[in-house]
Amino acid sequence: MNDTDRGDFRERIRQSFSRQAAMHTIGAELTRVEHGVVEIELPFDVKLTQQHGILHAGIISAALDSACGFAAYSVIDAEASILTIEFKVNLMSPGRGERFLFRGEITKPGSNIIVADGRGYAISDGPAKLIASMTGTMMVIRGREGITG
Repeated sequence: MNDTDRGDFRERIRQSFSRQAAMHTIGAELTRVEHGVVEIELPFDVKLTQQHGILHAGIISAALDSACGFAAYSVIDAEASILTIEFKVNLMSPGRGERFLFRGEITKPGSNIIVADGRGYAISDGPAKLIASMTGTMMVIRGREGITG
């Protein structure tokens, strides 16, 4: 599949991301959109922490799921959409940082099922610290009422 088959995937992803109320609620922003790779960034906010003051696992999982889902969206045709059907998250280090970066990358593209891997990083002074990884399975959706880009 070439770029013309996918249409303007960058613009479709930006528009779809803007409709994600969950990402808007947590203050996430789309910062990189490439073929097979999407990055979402999130500033630290105490409202997103758990009882120990670190970023909640649910927030980490949601951001990784969106990054991987949109990475999958970048490799499908313009008339299709994506739904996550499974994911596994490994929390590797406490979510402490000034900002967080969530990167989704396509591991195995497909016409019906796509596998993506995600990595979450805490960013402060010094090098970014890996805090989580995810493997997700996405289903390509075509012709379903109510499910579009």
